[in-house]
Amino acid sequence: MSIRTRLACAIAALALIGGCSTTRVEPLDSVEKRIVTVAEWGGTPTDPAKARPHTIDHITLHHQGESFPAGKDPRAYLRTLQGWSRATKGWADIPYHYVIDLDGNIYAARDIGLAGDTNTSYDPKGHALIEVVGNFEEVQPNAKQLDAVVELMALLADKYKVPVDRIHGHKDYAETACPGVNMYRYLENGYFHQRVSERLKRAK
Repeated sequence: MSIRTRLACAIAALALIGGCSTTRVEPLDSVEKRIVTVAEWGGTPTDPAKARPHTIDHITLHHQGESFPAGKDPRAYLRTLQGWSRATKGWADIPYHYVIDLDGNIYAARDIGLAGDTNTSYDPKGHALIEVVGNFEEVQPNAKQLDAVVELMALLADKYKVPVDRIHGHKDYAETACPGVNMYRYLENGYFHQRVSERLKRAK
């Protein structure tokens, strides 16, 4: 490292803007490549004839609302959820476009080009719906889940040109506790909005 580079590092550290780091920020399209596809988790594609096409202009966070114990197979969960959504609810598919597991893995669910479904009164047309497994009325989201939410929200905001101020929770649109008090606080206190904004800046 040259003297000039060392000096720049020292000045940066004294200014409290962090040391000189050579860590490369992962491009957002790399985040998309890591998403587990419907075929990979053993599901079948959404039938477009049974759902409404839409254009994404909001990003909305949900929780599973049920316990998801460590060791539970997320792929089996997704297959069960897809079957229940279609056979019992009569929906076109899983109501959400993406699901995040306990390890922060992101799974594709309903086709993002088709509007989701909900058990509540709001119309999710235009909303990219993210579900995080677990019941966040009872447990805390873990660090891997929080990081995955930020990465996915940033990807969606960038890809569909959604302003950060259009990132909300299910309860902002309907009478529900979803996404749970322990997850919603990260929307309420601006944590997700700030981190997504920072992620978008770093990706440029």
